[in-house]
Amino acid sequence: MYTRCAIFEGQITPGREDEFFKAVEERLLPLWKQMPHAEAVRVLRAVRHDPDAPPVAMMQEIDYPSLEAIDEALASPIRTQARAVTEDIVKMFTGRFYHIVYKRQAGS
Repeated sequence: MYTRCAIFEGQITPGREDEFFKAVEERLLPLWKQMPHAEAVRVLRAVRHDPDAPPVAMMQEIDYPSLEAIDEALASPIRTQARAVTEDIVKMFTGRFYHIVYKRQAGS
């Protein structure tokens, strides 16, 4: 099992947090759930940070059965749609977002 994570490091425009997460829930989450081979999709909204932690506002996780499945998802028209929506939503966000792919260890 592999999990592709999007890490939104930065800050949502103050006062627009609810609007940002509503847009993620209503506009992005349905697209992410349609990604080819996606087995589970999670959106994690930060509520606390360690004092010295980077300011991560949100993480998105999508589970896939293989690296090849991730490659297929990234090449899909759904991803193109999701990128366009993301570009609109991140207008309420200052920072950067990037992706990391993790392999789940046996027994976890």
